[in-house]
Parts: sequence; structure tokens; C-alpha cells
Amino acid sequence: MAFAGSLVLVAVWLLLGPGPGALHEERDFRAAVACPERTASTDSEDCLRTVTARIDRTEPVNGTRSAAYWLYVTEPGGKSDRARIEGSTGPASPTAWAGARVQVTEWRGKIRYVDFGDGRLYTHADPRGSYRPYYSAGLGLGLFGAGLLMSTYWWARISAVSPRRHPWQVGVASTGAVVLACAGALAPMVTDGVRAALLFVAGAAGLVLVGCAVAALVLRRRQSGDDTVEVTPIVPDTEQCFLGGIVGEVPYGKNGGGYLVAAPGLLAQTPDPTGAFARQVVPPTLVPQRVRLPYWSDRGDYGAGTLVVECRDGATPVLIATKKENVPWVLGALQPVAARRP
Repeated sequence: MAFAGSLVLVAVWLLLGPGPGALHEERDFRAAVACPERTASTDSEDCLRTVTARIDRTEPVNGTRSAAYWLYVTEPGGKSDRARIEGSTGPASPTAWAGARVQVTEWRGKIRYVDFGDGRLYTHADPRGSYRPYYSAGLGLGLFGAGLLMSTYWWARISAVSPRRHPWQVGVASTGAVVLACAGALAPMVTDGVRAALLFVAGAAGLVLVGCAVAALVLRRRQSGDDTVEVTPIVPDTEQCFLGGIVGEVPYGKNGGGYLVAAPGLLAQTPDPTGAFARQVVPPTLVPQRVRLPYWSDRGDYGAGTLVVECRDGATPVLIATKKENVPWVLGALQPVAARRP
């Protein structure tokens, strides 16, 4: 809950702080006009100051995934500056060599683009589109955090009426939130402007809502009955050791284990991954009742695909939890020896 709330707070800060600031800077840059010719100041200005400069040298930018280089220039008045340009100093920029003359355009004290003889290259300080990372992170984190809060609410509400550890309602809400968060993160990158990005998210939200409604109808019909899982017992030909645990008020279910050993006529719990020692053998009085999905109140979780075998040892309930692929071996090992003989 605290983690989800933190994501939402970070998203609010991004969407109300750096994001609008970068968007405002882009609008100012697009509205800027060329400085009057009489302007000789080299201070930060809101107009576009274009001068002819000479390239001193180029140096690659180290520590970046994409190719980039520093372009060092000197203006006629002796002022030296540098600009970062994405690309390389090789064939991609053949004119970027020492001594070449270029036109550099500054705005608010930074070189925003450079005009070579064969075209214009915008620098890393180009404010156009600089709002996109902030809005992408803000929308993505905000929607993801809101989805986590919604999933937590659903889990708290559903767990009061459903004993299942992984109720379908929470799964549908979580999946929808993740898809919507991805759409929110993608929207500013594929649209032009904040308004278009919000419309993109709104459209995605409608599609996600329809998809979740359809999934809810299908899952509700599929899981509306008993949570019993039909499993056919399989007697292992050789001794098998796998993850699992036995829980119950019985001598072999109190100390825990972590691994189960299944063999013809044998089921034991052990802390040894090889199953060679410290075995707690299950007595023949343990009788399986049914196999079901795990409940949130069950002890022991072996990840996705965990199933629980409900058993009784006399009047004492006993639970055996393991992966679904191991359940047939558990049931086969618990079968009476006489029942397996032809």
C-alpha cells in the first residue's frame, strides 16, 4: 500500500512540476524569433541568436548507449562553447571536423541547433519534446500505482468472502492496471502534445474496461462452482523428491520440511533436497479427501501452479501443498498398497 502510494505521489510531482515546466519551455522556444542584428550581448536571451562559428574539434561522449559526440566551436569574438549531438564523428557527420564553418543558434544561453552545409542538426539541449519523458513516467507510474491500490482494495474486499489465495477478481484488476499503465507510458511518446496523449490514455482505458468486463464474465462462469481440481493418481515408478510441505496437528506436520519424497507405498517430508535423511514418514492412516486451489489462509506457497491436497488422519485435518505437476505422485503414494495390485 505504501509503495503504491509513493508511486502515485511521484507521478503527481512529475505531472505538476517538471512536466509542465518542460512543456512551457518548448512553447517558448517555438515562439522565439531571431535576435535583432544590433544585439551583441552573449548573455542568455529569449531570442534566437545565430552566429558563424568554427569547429575546433569533436569528441565522443562516453558512457552512453547510443552514439553521440561533443562538438566544440569558437565564435568570431573568441567565445568557446560545446554542444552534444546524437550520432557519430564518422560518416554520419562528415563535415564535423576541425576548421569547418557552421552556423550555431543559441537560445537562453545554450546551443539548440547547428546548421552545416548539408543540413541542420539539433543538439541535446533541443527543448522540443523534452516534456515527453516526464509525462511518460508520470502517467505510467501514476496509473500503475493506482492499479496497485485498486488491486489491494479488491484483495481486501474479496478475501473477506472468498478463501482463494489468487481470486480471479484481483487478477483481472491487476492485468487491466498493468496494460493501462503501459498505455499511459507510451502515450506521450507516440502523440503530439499533452492533450493528444490524454485522449490516447482515455481511449486505452475504454478498451481495457471492455476487456476486463469480458474477462470477468468468462472467469466468473468458469470459476463459479466448486474449487475442487480433478487429478488422476500416478504411482511413481522410482522414488521422487520435490518441493512441498505437510501442515497439520500431526507429528509429521509440525516441524515443516520443504521437500516431499514419494515412492510406491511411501510419502515422507524432509528438509533435505535430496530426500536422503531426516524423513518424516506419513502413516497409512492419512487419507486424501480432495485436491483444491490454495487459500490465502494456507501455509506454504510454492508459486504459480500450487495445489493443495486436503487429507484427514483420523479426525485431524492435514494439508499437503506442492506444485500441480507433483500432485499425481502424492495421490499415488497415498494409495493403499492393496489398491495398486492387479
